[in-house]
Amino acid sequence: MKFLIFGLGNIGEEYANTRHNIGFVVLDAMAQQAGAGFEPEKYGSVARIRHKARHFVLIKPSIYMNRSGKAVKYWMQKEKVAPENVLIILDDLALPPGKLRLKKKGGDGGHNGLLSIIEHLGTIEFPRLRIGIGDDFSRGTQVDYVLSQWTKKEEEMMIPKVKTATELIKSFGTIGVERTMNAFNDPKDQM
Repeated sequence: MKFLIFGLGNIGEEYANTRHNIGFVVLDAMAQQAGAGFEPEKYGSVARIRHKARHFVLIKPSIYMNRSGKAVKYWMQKEKVAPENVLIILDDLALPPGKLRLKKKGGDGGHNGLLSIIEHLGTIEFPRLRIGIGDDFSRGTQVDYVLSQWTKKEEEMMIPKVKTATELIKSFGTIGVERTMNAFNDPKDQM
């Protein structure tokens, strides 16, 4: 069984370690745990790992966040992977920092990367892992907030959350989205 795991983020050093790039951070951690490295390929940096006889293709798109759909569609066609075996990892302003919420499907929630994926795939029926980055910003400063670096306190708080996210991804590939939602989501998130 093969799974495509996309971590959303923006390319370039100026975006490294920003709230918007939490998808990249999670995939970096997962690759490091497996002793794998990322290699540049078309539309992304790619690492391939195995876990319990499952193949995970970790992809950090090499195009900007609001064009992520192009990379997702390309890799799904190239690897011949169905939407249910795709997992998108992204930041979410509506969730408290570090809160993880796995969903089987849904709208874009105002996230431009997710909107691009929905537009390119023509469906909302694909799993996504939303990772809370909070909304501690004043009106009109949302872009600055998501593109700014984590505070030291936030960084320390996120370390165990990133590890939990990597375990969630492995669970998604081995026991499926429903059972993983039951294991990792808060009961009130099961809607």
